[in-house]
Amino acid sequence: MLGTQYTHGSPCWIDLGSPDPAAAADFYGTALGWEYRPAGGPETGGYGFFHQDGATVAALGPLTEDGAHSAWTVYFRSTDAATTQMVTAAEGGRVRVRAMDVMDAGRMAALTDPGGAEFAVWEAGSVRGLDRTSSPGTLVWVELHTSDPEAALGFYGSLFDWRSATMEAPGMTYRVVSTAGGDQETAAFGGVAELRGPGERSRWIPYFEVADIDATAEAVTGAGGTVLLPAADIPDVGRLAWFADPFGAEFAVLRPTPTG
Repeated sequence: MLGTQYTHGSPCWIDLGSPDPAAAADFYGTALGWEYRPAGGPETGGYGFFHQDGATVAALGPLTEDGAHSAWTVYFRSTDAATTQMVTAAEGGRVRVRAMDVMDAGRMAALTDPGGAEFAVWEAGSVRGLDRTSSPGTLVWVELHTSDPEAALGFYGSLFDWRSATMEAPGMTYRVVSTAGGDQETAAFGGVAELRGPGERSRWIPYFEVADIDATAEAVTGAGGTVLLPAADIPDVGRLAWFADPFGAEFAVLRPTPTG
């Protein structure tokens, strides 16, 4: 699962773009127990942070790109955002926002892979990444759904040198992805799966760990969200469910199977 010792290619940040950040903050406060804090003055563009006991676990801001829809964006650590942007374009992806400084926090670029899934990269300055992961109420896993998993693995491999391992899951072949260094199983942080239907679009889905999937489902629907995939037990993985917030941003929750 995810850690906070971020290396090149590891998920290190996540933020939500929403047409109504105040309402979204209320929703996730109810659903996941987060506290929202604005970043500061007008130079931050309405951006702010979700906290858990004072630790930053996600972020939130208004929609800023033309035609954008409400969605979570996964950021991957890059040792050089400008180079990752250049490789993205060379490998058939698209640069939506060129590498830019975010005050002294770091540099970011917003990108799209050749299959149409949007993501971003983060070159750390004073902010390395999220303060807390892989515990209840925090990011624990990220998952790419795409029409061509093998092509996607080739693309992201050219950017980040990811490793992958194939496993059979109910109704699909699943690819578990890991960063380049260290033990491959320990370095695993996410997966790649084929699209499930003709109307589904390529995108990254964040998974947040929760202690009680069913209670979270009640909180989500009570706050105006939608259940996309009811709670289900997956052998050797855990119990999970998929939701959409009131503005359509998709996310999943997971109670991992205990290890050891």
